[in-house]
Amino acid sequence: MSNYVKISTIGNREFNVEEQLATEEMVDRMMKHLQQKLSQVLPDQPDLIVLPEFCDIPSNVFLSPAKTHEYCRVRGDKIQRLFSEMASENGCYIAYPTLRLQEDRTWRNSIVVLDRNGEPIGEYAKNHLTLGEIEDYGVVCGTEAPIIACDFGWVACAICFDLNFDRLRLQYVQSKPDLILFSSLYHGGIMQPYWAYSCRSHFVGAIGGGLPSAVLSPVGEVLASSTSYFDFATTSVNLDCAVVHLDYNMERLRQLKSKYGSKVAIADPGHLGSVLISCETDECTIEDIIQEFQIERLDDYLERVSAGRRAE
Repeated sequence: MSNYVKISTIGNREFNVEEQLATEEMVDRMMKHLQQKLSQVLPDQPDLIVLPEFCDIPSNVFLSPAKTHEYCRVRGDKIQRLFSEMASENGCYIAYPTLRLQEDRTWRNSIVVLDRNGEPIGEYAKNHLTLGEIEDYGVVCGTEAPIIACDFGWVACAICFDLNFDRLRLQYVQSKPDLILFSSLYHGGIMQPYWAYSCRSHFVGAIGGGLPSAVLSPVGEVLASSTSYFDFATTSVNLDCAVVHLDYNMERLRQLKSKYGSKVAIADPGHLGSVLISCETDECTIEDIIQEFQIERLDDYLERVSAGRRAE
């Protein structure tokens, strides 16, 4: 049964404020700026909006740890309340990343996910901080990697430097989220499709600094991307899907396509040996199709090969 989710990713270019302004005025200007940023994608009625790392801190303020801390203390939860109102008014989820002062008085670089009613339903604190964050900004590493339940599926998060560490990626390989939300000031290059493929998850990158923000499929294909002209992108993805290897499945896939035609999609990125099959009908689910044609998922195939080695 198709499970389409419309996703908007928003990047950003530098947004600066006059440094002589009172901090309260800086926050007000940032709120107006963010309202304008979201207004670019709201007409498409997305189910989920993902914003880049430190999305609500002016670029020139962030150059100074002391000014950043002062700004964040004055800002408090004002911008989260703004996003909660916008999420509720538009019936969408919003992934809101920023620097937060926690109840235990520690600073965390985190993403809060707001649901369609504007309520916070989960928070991920960056597990792998840069030395600058730790030594200059006094940020504390997160230790948890929660999987957040949304009405369309399960969501995991990663922030910037996290993408370099297998420890976190392997946790998501095991937990198998439907979506990975990546908010960052660093693009990650080849790591983005690698994470998507290794976790068998759709991947949403919201990248600051004018770098491309994109939505990737579980076989690493870019489905939609911001451009040099527009720093946002919106696309729909079907979460009722599975990654399968071509070994031993070629004839089964031909039979599948012959029977179901356009009711099933097979996306081949090339050079990978694996494809993404998606159920495009409400008559059945991807699991029904896999069972009907005895199609072997990629992970099951790799385990069968590994078992063969262990038996030697």
